[in-house]
Amino acid sequence: MVLAACWSPNAALAHGVLERATPAAGSTVHGSPAEVKLSFSQALEPAFSTVRVLNAGGKQVARKDQTLDAADARELRVSLPPLTPGAYRVIWRVLSRDGHVTRGDLSFTVAP
Repeated sequence: MVLAACWSPNAALAHGVLERATPAAGSTVHGSPAEVKLSFSQALEPAFSTVRVLNAGGKQVARKDQTLDAADARELRVSLPPLTPGAYRVIWRVLSRDGHVTRGDLSFTVAP
């Protein structure tokens, strides 16, 4: 019985999965966004959670000021300088407070 509980579909939900992103994955935004905001299903450990934003050449463009939202520890934010039109990739790795690490990436495009 205990084994069945460990392998239930609900056990997989214990990980902090990305629920939404701003800018949205695959989106085209007109003008430079001020920040990237990632919202997860669980509260995160700030010391072990990172987000990077890379331009098409692979250069880091996000400022080094990532933070968890003060009102919601499920939201990880990083501010951006003015971005030129082009493709950008967001790479994240987070540790949820339950001890699970998740990672992923998404892209968005800045249009003039």
